[in-house]
Amino acid sequence: MPHPSASWSFEEEDARRIDRLLRSFLKESGSRSACLVDRTGQLILFSGERPGFDSIAFASLAAADFSANDQLAAMIGEQEFASLFHQGEKESMYLVDVAKRFILIILFDERTTLGMIRIKVRRTVRELGRVFTELFDRVTSPRGLRSSEPTWADEAEEEIDRLFGTR
Repeated sequence: MPHPSASWSFEEEDARRIDRLLRSFLKESGSRSACLVDRTGQLILFSGERPGFDSIAFASLAAADFSANDQLAAMIGEQEFASLFHQGEKESMYLVDVAKRFILIILFDERTTLGMIRIKVRRTVRELGRVFTELFDRVTSPRGLRSSEPTWADEAEEEIDRLFGTR
């Protein structure tokens, strides 16, 4: 990701684009749910069947799982594990890196296979990467760096100028 430390926020259209991508993936792959979280564990977007558990806690635990596996990868000489797979008797999940900043978590059952998930997720991850590249480029462009609303620093600077009579 070109701007990994950039401060960002979604616009409504960003969220709609991401949701459309996730819904399309779910339909094509036969998966139950898709959850997008950032690397800190913050839930960004959930699409598909609602789980019977706390999705906020789930997002946090999944990010911790992914982070722990990054450390395991480093221990064996790998730069990272780009994806993880957890198989259960009835439910499974596949976690995949998106743009080195997010994790896409796919929940699926016997209606599909891991192979189908892996085939279909490649395109979705590429398209999500494009969305985030556009979002970060927009945020860090000269036009995006300064919004029309003053920041607290701008307001503080103006107040200091008023106090010292420099304005």
